[in-house]
Amino acid sequence: MAEVGIDPSDDDGIVVVVGIEAAILGRKATYKDLREVPDHLIAEILEGDLWVSPHPLPRHSHAMTMLVAALVPPFQHGNGGPGGWQLLAEIEVHLHGDVLVPDLAGWRSDRDPELMERPRVTAAPDWVCEILSKSTEKIDRGLKMQIYAREKVGHLWFVDPRKRTLEIFKLVAGVWVPIRSLKDDAVVAAEPFDAVPFPLTRLWPEG
Repeated sequence: MAEVGIDPSDDDGIVVVVGIEAAILGRKATYKDLREVPDHLIAEILEGDLWVSPHPLPRHSHAMTMLVAALVPPFQHGNGGPGGWQLLAEIEVHLHGDVLVPDLAGWRSDRDPELMERPRVTAAPDWVCEILSKSTEKIDRGLKMQIYAREKVGHLWFVDPRKRTLEIFKLVAGVWVPIRSLKDDAVVAAEPFDAVPFPLTRLWPEG
């Protein structure tokens, strides 16, 4: 097991890539390998390697919880907004051999009305949000961003609770194009959820 991208000053855990044994065996990581990772860790298969990361710190969880609270009522339930979305947090998404666990992901309801009933999610999301931390930012901006582009995810957000920023990207002709970067107390009206603005301060514990 090899440690990757470790910052000695990091305070939110260590990410490891479990690729050595697979290389010796001449095979890629399998879903069986992933299932053997202890439940207190987050496991993903990215381009054949098994990546294991810690669960997030409270600041990270707060940002994710508050983003869910901002988006689900108007965009999933249709309360004060258009509805039409299915939003899920930390769900395994199986995409052509890769297994990703985005912090938040959304699917337009008309694409797959039975999504919530399926035992395994195999449809690429229409929108993904990753909450950045020191231990996972390199992976989120690297391998995972590439896989999301390959799978034609239309929209990608990066929330950084430490820097109090939101970056919005849109996939154009297979390439991620930065659309906007918001900070601190900005008002968020960003694709694909621009119909109902919300204050970015809602995502920061200190407001």
